[in-house]
Amino acid sequence: MMIEQTVEVPANHRLTIDVPREIPAGPVILAFRPAQESRGDPKTAEEALRMAEERAADPKRKPISRLFGKHKGIFGGDGVAYQRAIRDEWD
Repeated sequence: MMIEQTVEVPANHRLTIDVPREIPAGPVILAFRPAQESRGDPKTAEEALRMAEERAADPKRKPISRLFGKHKGIFGGDGVAYQRAIRDEWD
């Protein structure tokens, strides 16, 4: 379980924390990070979709298709041919 709350740190840098009852007694990890230092993690599905649309609309974005055929892979040669050969072994 993770509970996150944004708080205002006073000038004396002292906080009093009331821990919710849902948190079991015992060892916990308490982490502090500045609010403006967002990790970029979406909080909701709508936010994740919005972020994906923004990334897709980026004019500097390069299509993944530019990498097709550039890497021979760990098996070498044509990946599709390798996959077909493996599937032929199933029969």
